[in-house]
Amino acid sequence: MAEPLGLTLAAVLQHVQVLEQASLVTSRKVGRVRTCTLDGSGLQAAETWMAERRGAMEKKLDRLTEVLGEEP
Repeated sequence: MAEPLGLTLAAVLQHVQVLEQASLVTSRKVGRVRTCTLDGSGLQAAETWMAERRGAMEKKLDRLTEVLGEEP
């Protein structure tokens, strides 16, 4: 897995651990084979967080448009 990325195996494992801590992937190791799977719950949490931020930013931009006297 590391070779095509130009990374060491240790570096790839560190990246996988970060993704696991963020609940974006799960992995399991059987013998010498590690299998990684996307975890939808972590992706859903990220999507919810981004949607909340998007809504807040859109409100601020709408208010700025009003202050500048432009039509949305």
